[in-house]
Amino acid sequence: MTTDAAKSRTIQWEDVRLPAWATGLIGGLAILLLWWILAATVFSSVGPGGVQAIPTPLQVVLEFGATGWDFYVRNFSVTLAEAGTGYLWGNGLALLLSALVLIVPRLEGVVMQIAIITYCIPIVALGLLLIVIAPLPQPGQPSTTAIFLAALSCFFTTVVGALLGLKAADRASLDVITVYGGSRLTQLRKVRLIAALPAILNALQVAVPAAFLGAVLGEFFGKISVGVGPAMIAAQQALNAPRVWDIALVSGAVALAGYGLLGLVSRAVAPWAKGTN
Repeated sequence: MTTDAAKSRTIQWEDVRLPAWATGLIGGLAILLLWWILAATVFSSVGPGGVQAIPTPLQVVLEFGATGWDFYVRNFSVTLAEAGTGYLWGNGLALLLSALVLIVPRLEGVVMQIAIITYCIPIVALGLLLIVIAPLPQPGQPSTTAIFLAALSCFFTTVVGALLGLKAADRASLDVITVYGGSRLTQLRKVRLIAALPAILNALQVAVPAAFLGAVLGEFFGKISVGVGPAMIAAQQALNAPRVWDIALVSGAVALAGYGLLGLVSRAVAPWAKGTN
């Protein structure tokens, strides 16, 4: 066997192609193993009063089972209601203002200034003002502060994404509508919305975890007794580290599930955005 033949039969690492689910599974298992080793060794004594602040994955799973499914349903249902309401308000206003800019171009500067201001205002300072202004919700009811911060968290992203998408319409198609006497509103309905659909859907997808995070942050300012925020604060004050990690991991899973669901909707509504038929 010649040297060239041996080299031709050698398998190179870059030639190995794993499916996406296998790569994700391997990465997840590696992170889980690293977490378990560090929690049992280096970070085993980290925490106030001898409490293990970084529990092992087994401790987290056992605490999840001991807490019960009802605990998470009760708290996450309130937070999801706040995030969903804020998501609809924030994205609805963002899309409305973006469409208005295409009809009245002079308003673009005003709309962008509003979007930038909402993005630059410290959310903590705004939350402290809202808890003074907003009414006190009934136990188990959504918080107005959390809804407002959820809407604020996704407004800027959707405005920018929608404007970029609406401006990316084919110029020749717009000129055809203009030649036949069509108005800016006709251009918006016939051409711009179709061209902007992938960008708008991507912006709405990114807004899902942003709205959930905004709702949780709104709950941290108080005036609410049920929700992810109060549940995490109560677990932290009780020095129940496994429950804090449980709530944090479930929050991440919920946000990721919403992000993935919008991704499936995007592929179904605008398959050309992914290069599929």
